[in-house]
Amino acid sequence: MRKQFERTRTAATIVAGAVLAMSFSAAPASAAPVVDGDQTGSITIHKFEKPDAGGGGGNNGSGGNGGGSNFAQPVPDTSGFTPLAGVEFTIQQVNTIDLSTNAGWDAAHNLSSVFAPSDPSGSITGAGYTLAAGQAQTTAADGIAAFNNLPVGLYLVTETNYPAGVTPSAPFLISVPLTDPENNDNWIYDVHVYPKNSVTGVEKTVTDAPDVKLGDQIDFTITGDIPNETVIDGYKIVDVLDPKLTYVGATATLLNGTTITEGTHYDVVFDAATNTVSVVFTEAGRAVLATSNTTRVQVVVNTNVNTIGEIENEALVYPNLPSFTITPGEPGGPVVTPPVVTKWGEMTLEKVNENGDALAGASFSVFATEADALAGTNPIVLSGQSVFTVAADGTLTISGLRYSDWADGAAVAPGDPEYRTYYLVETTAPAGYELLAEPISFLINSASTTVGIDLSVKNIPSNGGFELPLTGGVGTGLLYAAGALLVIGAALLFVRSRRNTRH
Repeated sequence: MRKQFERTRTAATIVAGAVLAMSFSAAPASAAPVVDGDQTGSITIHKFEKPDAGGGGGNNGSGGNGGGSNFAQPVPDTSGFTPLAGVEFTIQQVNTIDLSTNAGWDAAHNLSSVFAPSDPSGSITGAGYTLAAGQAQTTAADGIAAFNNLPVGLYLVTETNYPAGVTPSAPFLISVPLTDPENNDNWIYDVHVYPKNSVTGVEKTVTDAPDVKLGDQIDFTITGDIPNETVIDGYKIVDVLDPKLTYVGATATLLNGTTITEGTHYDVVFDAATNTVSVVFTEAGRAVLATSNTTRVQVVVNTNVNTIGEIENEALVYPNLPSFTITPGEPGGPVVTPPVVTKWGEMTLEKVNENGDALAGASFSVFATEADALAGTNPIVLSGQSVFTVAADGTLTISGLRYSDWADGAAVAPGDPEYRTYYLVETTAPAGYELLAEPISFLINSASTTVGIDLSVKNIPSNGGFELPLTGGVGTGLLYAAGALLVIGAALLFVRSRRNTRH
């Protein structure tokens, strides 16, 4: 379909000869009326997004002749195309070319042979002509920009402003009037053209659902459209990472499976000073983008979270070389993704006795699942520790865990597989107190990260507070008395035994 589209894209890109060739090849026959040099005409531009594949209708149309509004040839079928608003066109008449004369048409034809869309003004002035002052129009919601009351002449049409993500059509020359290609004895003074632009979209996602702690790798995936152009003069994807993210690496792939290789098709450049990673496609890589019969490129940026917080991150796709030097957010600049967010926080517990007094000396481990908590396996390691000790004031802050209710850039609810509940297991109890009998569950969220004390953990004195006989009280006195009686009894037996021996 893409090849079919390229066969019909003569005026989608509208290079110099596209329109002029039609005019010149249809030079007026002897029966055709002459050009009316006093007639005014118009150029109406119908701007559309270029489809990813295939095409529809012709790319150049023309309006009615003699200033009328009826089309003198069938209008291209644009029903499947999306109008493109906000594109500014500027037209300039090429001075001293008089298209009411045969000499003027010869001059225009000679100019078409040296016209360079990459340097339109230079090629025109280099051929000995000058350009009149320009007049600009911006396409409306229907994609139309109209230039009316134009004198007969040859006009340079240039896209001088366009939305971010749009790859502009090449500048082109068009004459007013044109010979009607379907009726060679008519001139068309109201000319309609149908250029199309490649429009690049982009999206970004984050994958952090499998991760639970600082230091775990989270991935940002940026998927950008490839401009539907036979030549792509520049293409790069840039991710300006939040300082809370530590860059690990980046790779690029094409969604249709075409193999591309770092160092050959693209380069990964990381600027540590700005924490920015750029994937820049080389000339060889851009050639693959233009011919690989795929519409999207994907970049995966690997990072580690190094600090808690709600971390927003966005990416930029520069779809053409001119966009490289334009500030993000400005017309013609890179496409900016909506931000994606990964959320990391903490919670603080207080250790108290049965009276609510602070207790020191307890230690805890944290687990990501209840099964691990019950088995004592796979404790979470934070800052190299898997056991965390309560401070002298009875508090303990567990910091660096993913939010329980946020995963892969979206809110998750209890019952969702990605909803994360954490578990505390007491590994050491304060002196004179019992260990907790079972794990305690807790959540990490915005409230736990900002509120002072999130969880109060109470320890019960040893033996539930009941005193054992060996540890004091009435039972101790009875044992002492019983011991004394045993000692006295043993002494009496000893004395009696010695008497029996003497007798």
